[in-house]
Amino acid sequence: MSLTIWCNAIFNPAATQLLVEGTRGHRLVTAATASTNVLQAGKPDPALAEAEVAFGQPVPADCLRSARLRWVEVHTAGYTRFDTPEFKETFRARGSIFTNASAVFADSCAQHALAMMLALGRNLLASHRDQLTDHAWHYADRRYGCRLLTGQTVLLLGFGAIGRRLAALLAPFGVTIYAVRRQTRSEAGVRIIPEEKISSVLGLADHVVNILPDNESTRGYVNARRLACCKPGARFYNIGRGTTVDDRALLEALQSGRLDAAYLDVFEPEPLDPAHPFWTTPNCYVTCHTAGGRHDQDEALVKHFLHNLEAFTRGGEMVDRVV
Repeated sequence: MSLTIWCNAIFNPAATQLLVEGTRGHRLVTAATASTNVLQAGKPDPALAEAEVAFGQPVPADCLRSARLRWVEVHTAGYTRFDTPEFKETFRARGSIFTNASAVFADSCAQHALAMMLALGRNLLASHRDQLTDHAWHYADRRYGCRLLTGQTVLLLGFGAIGRRLAALLAPFGVTIYAVRRQTRSEAGVRIIPEEKISSVLGLADHVVNILPDNESTRGYVNARRLACCKPGARFYNIGRGTTVDDRALLEALQSGRLDAAYLDVFEPEPLDPAHPFWTTPNCYVTCHTAGGRHDQDEALVKHFLHNLEAFTRGGEMVDRVV
């Protein structure tokens, strides 16, 4: 089966060569304008109308207009622009397929969150600050201020590929894990709860990890009301999307001491304004949307696509299928 494959993603030379070699036997079409930022929509491209397969960040409206298009894979874990009833229903009715690349980023995001839990618990960040500033020997504060992750309670807001991987990494610590998600079917080692029970579980959690995507139901989800339900001294982590958090409410929770600390990797908008108080709030730790980062990201994305391409052409099971 020979397919026309449209792509508007930018990859490094090695990954680009891998894509070219992996699509031999098919026609690979490069979009006139590449997608340079995964948080920004791609631009309309007439060449998409010729394709059966799209890889990258096509414009959703163009995908809906193209009856020829049989499969779209976005090279990101997030797919906000495609997460609409119109898009999903049209693709299902057509028998078309939509996949994302969650599997590529699950390990890196999960390890990033775990690293921050451990760094905060072992006072590594405070000790590093001592090294950079007054070189004081805060022995008692640092040693006796350490917390064990062992036996604590973690609440995951969202439970997709990243949440499942984080739960697996946390398992050896004997933590109790709760997770909120739309589908409340059981999961081994994780207590899945419906959204209406979140207030009571927030009061139990030592760590609240936000992995929510950006859509109409999640914007501003972490708000003053939910933060007020948190256990005093809890720690909050955001590796989902910046739009899901009320910044002002989070700052108030940090400044009042309701939350002990926050680790934030995503913001709205990005980049985070240099004057934003998140940068200077003492118990707030910022990274610049690097949780999903990995040195071989481009190659991993192309391999993910090529694996799915093989499955698509043979009628096999595809990874990270959404529709």
